[in-house]
Parts: sequence; structure tokens; C-alpha cells
Amino acid sequence: MINTRFLILLFISLNFGYAAFGQDKKPDTVKTGIYVTSIHDINFKDKEYTIDFWLWLKYKNKDFNFVDNLEIPQAKEVKKSFSTIDTSEAQTYLLMKVQCIMKDSWTINNFPFDHQVLRLSIENSQFDSGSLIFIPDTVGKQFDPRFTLRGWDIDSLTTSAGIKKYETAFGDESIKPAHTEYSNFKVRVGISRDAFGLFCKMFLGMYVAFLISFMCFYIHSDSIDSRFGLSVGSLFAVIGNKYIIDGSLPDTVTFTLVDTLHGITLLFILATIVSTAISLRLIKKDKLAQANKFDSRFAVILLALYVVLNVFFIVNAVSA
Repeated sequence: MINTRFLILLFISLNFGYAAFGQDKKPDTVKTGIYVTSIHDINFKDKEYTIDFWLWLKYKNKDFNFVDNLEIPQAKEVKKSFSTIDTSEAQTYLLMKVQCIMKDSWTINNFPFDHQVLRLSIENSQFDSGSLIFIPDTVGKQFDPRFTLRGWDIDSLTTSAGIKKYETAFGDESIKPAHTEYSNFKVRVGISRDAFGLFCKMFLGMYVAFLISFMCFYIHSDSIDSRFGLSVGSLFAVIGNKYIIDGSLPDTVTFTLVDTLHGITLLFILATIVSTAISLRLIKKDKLAQANKFDSRFAVILLALYVVLNVFFIVNAVSA
């Protein structure tokens, strides 16, 4: 009787032990590293860029097939120009040379003084996070310091691992609720634009147009037609300059620095036209001295306010 009870207790304890072992089974790890060799062809309007990099993965589970099941979300095109696998030791070592055309989103509120983050993530489409977990390999540098990104400065490059959640079971009816999770290896490249030369090139026409309009205050009050003509011509020049700049930017519903500076310039040119109308009214009343006095004072106030507003918004964009 004692032997029977002992056997039953032993059987139950073994069953619970196997169940606990099955529940506590940890996913296999994949140590992953990256070395970026080039970032180029940044298409700001179409929100895409091209990145070349070496990718290596170290893992023990031989069922992992990263050559065929490597997934890079948001990639428009992926090319694997080279891959090699070493299984001579206890773990598998996979090295690949990859080129990706990535789709990304830009923040253009402070263009051209903008800072962007280029995002790249890697997943395995065959195994979810219950079977596979990425671990970043951060030994050594992660990008070639000799390559330059034309018009941009590289601020940082960081790697991390995370979990990507999908609110779907991808057609597997046995998974309820419809929710799956996959481990991912994430790369973030922070870049900032070398903006001074670009700013001068893009906004020079706008500022010249404003100064031409401002010269109306130094034309004699009798030449009303010339003053109106210069102001209206400057108005259309600023509008044309804005359309040219907008043509090189992605569509956005937010009010950007480009919109702000052009909007201020248009309003101040409109103020110049209004001041010309006031001067004309004073002249019609034979108040030439008052008209000249009004022009001289209004010119100083207008120019000072225009400069202050431009400096304020530009400094805010640079420091953002």
C-alpha cells in the first residue's frame, strides 16, 4: 500500500515537473549586429532613402532560416548581394550584405533646419516572439565614420530589440484572440541637415522681393503708380518662390517654417501696399508733408518688426 502511494505521488510530481518545464521554456536568442556602410539617395519628397549595411546573426537553433525568412518592414526593395553561413562551431554564424530602399516619414515643420530619424527594423517571418528573441550585438562601431551623407550630419546610430505587436492571426483560426507578437531588431539613425547654404538658396528670392517692396518708401509720394507696381510685383514673386519650395517637399497639413516665413512676408508686403494707399489719400488732401512723415516712420517700424519676427521663428526652428 505504501509502495502504491509512493508511485502515485512520484508520477504526479513528474507530470507537474514536465508541465512546469514546458511552460517555462524560453525562446531561442539571436545575437544581431549591423554595420552601416552607406546612406544615400535621400528622396525628401517621396519619403524614401537607400541604405547599405552588413548584417550578422548568431544563433543555436538550426531551424532558423534568415536567408529566406528575413523580413524588413517598410522596405520598398531589398537586395542581398552576399551571404555566408558558418556552422563549424556550436552556433550558426550568418553574415549578409544588404541594400534596402526604405520608406519613411519626415517631419518638415522646421525645414530646412530639420532633424530626421531614419528607421530600420528586422524580423523573422517564420518564428514569433515565443520562439525567437533578438539581442543587439553592440561591440565595436555600427557605421563607417568615413562615409559622408551629402547635405546632412549623422548625429547618432543606435540599435535595440523590441516586440512588434500585430492585431491579427494571419488567418490562423486556432489563435484567439487574433493577436501575434514578433521580436524585432531596430536601428535608428539620427541625422540633421547642414541647412545654412540651403536656407540662403531657397529664401534669397523671398527676401529680395520684400526689399524691393520696401524700397517703395523711398520713392517720392507723387510716383504712386511705381510704388503700387513694385509692391504687387513683389507679392507675386514671393508666391512663386513658395510654390517652388513646396514642389521639393512632401505634402503636409501642418504649418511649417516655410509657410510661416512666406506668410509673414506676404502680410508685410500687403502692409506696404496699404501704406501706399494711405499716402495717396494724404496727397489727395494736399498733405504732402504728412505723407512723407508717415512713410518714413512706417518704414522703420515695418522693417524692424519684419526682422524681429524672422529671427524669432528661425531661431526657434534651429533650436528645436
